[in-house]
Amino acid sequence: MNRAASTIEGQEIAQANLSARVAKALVGDLFELKPGLYWLDLLLSSSVAYAAAAVYLLAPALSALQFLGLFISGVAFYRIATFMHEIAHMRRDQMRLFKFGWNILVGIPLLTPSLFYTSHADHHSNRHYGTASDGEYLPFGASSPTAIVRFLCTIPFAPVLAVLRALVLVPLSFSIPRLRVWLLESASAAVISPSYKRRHVPLNWDPMWLICDLACFCYALAVSLLVARGVIDATLIGKLYLLITFSITLNWFRTLAAHRYRSRGFELSHAGQVLDSINITGDPIVTALLFPVGLRYHSLHHLLPSLPYHALSAAHQRLMEELPAESPYRETNCLSMFAALAQLWRDASRYRATAVAPTGESSR
Repeated sequence: MNRAASTIEGQEIAQANLSARVAKALVGDLFELKPGLYWLDLLLSSSVAYAAAAVYLLAPALSALQFLGLFISGVAFYRIATFMHEIAHMRRDQMRLFKFGWNILVGIPLLTPSLFYTSHADHHSNRHYGTASDGEYLPFGASSPTAIVRFLCTIPFAPVLAVLRALVLVPLSFSIPRLRVWLLESASAAVISPSYKRRHVPLNWDPMWLICDLACFCYALAVSLLVARGVIDATLIGKLYLLITFSITLNWFRTLAAHRYRSRGFELSHAGQVLDSINITGDPIVTALLFPVGLRYHSLHHLLPSLPYHALSAAHQRLMEELPAESPYRETNCLSMFAALAQLWRDASRYRATAVAPTGESSR
């Protein structure tokens, strides 16, 4: 264990509750990034994703091999896509080659370059977390269950909107300045809130945004031309749509299980963020598939956002061993995604019951 922890008295830990300073002292030796591990994980996962996708696309229709290829490739693409989250927490000068490689292997082919996630800082801000300025938050736990259903019903449209943006809106925006401003402000972020607008809108001709948008446009145009000329069968595009939709479905269910979503738009303290977030601590294999790249420890991530994904498991174990029994951190643990989703649904149902109860009556 980190020897720095020995200087912290148990009483101080108990009083500090969810202090990032105390937590960092306990796990201070785990913050160093391991570039080799990032590259190994990305390359191996990408190899599995693309190889399994080839099996899925070429296997006989409705065969067991086709379904197996769909499942493996969908989970693998989901995994490599979530590296965008790690990139968002890297310094601008950190692991530049890895960022470039990820965008070539994943970001551009999926039409979601890593620049789309530069808005992620708002999700960790005490001022913006859980408010309308947080594009990654909707008050599911403080709304009717229909809000959850509506959210899930939008999944099939996500791949279509990504193609529409890259193939139609991007080239049009180059000749229509107002459209370019709207595109960068309201349609260039990997968020779940449909009303989200960037607080810091990139310049219309920002070089990095221009390169990424041109790359996505050229990629989408090339695929479209190959389909139009019969080089790629149209049924292949349908299969790819199902594959991407499956990966997005995994990610959106994971998103629902990441927080309690009980904020009604008010600012929360750092401790409030942590308590509104969830660690999934159940079966290691199933949980690793459903919450790749360390996302199972989402409460811990909000406690210490700069902790790399490969250190989260060890850090969580150390905190569970060293923090006192009454530490609020322990309240953020949940056994499974299904338990977290069930709790979210119960919270939403209770909120609906309270909302429809006659004035002066308490709902049961």
